[in-house]
Amino acid sequence: MSHSKFILEYFDSISGSPKTPEACDQWMTDEELKEHILFFDTIFPNYEIFADEITSDGDRVVVRARMKGIHKGTFDGIPPTHKEIEMPFAIGYTIKDNKIVDHWLIADQIALMQQLGVMESKT
Repeated sequence: MSHSKFILEYFDSISGSPKTPEACDQWMTDEELKEHILFFDTIFPNYEIFADEITSDGDRVVVRARMKGIHKGTFDGIPPTHKEIEMPFAIGYTIKDNKIVDHWLIADQIALMQQLGVMESKT
């Protein structure tokens, strides 16, 4: 299986469903990524992720994507707003033996804060 296909199957398996340690362990050994996923699922339960663009080279995969969810948990001191959010992000993965072993992530947290209503949009 190609690494791009692996990541798309991973996205499909966790998108829109509860994220559990067991589900994460099927796809990764990267504990930091696992903690990040489980943390965000407490704030945006069953959040969905969508791959908008994917590139791979060797054991590396880079994805431009979006996360969609409803704010139901406290985030950085912000109580649940029950607002639907869509946050763009880019993530890179290193894959070895059909497991994600490392990652980097860049997320548009300003867009997230604007959607939660704690920052004004400057348009």
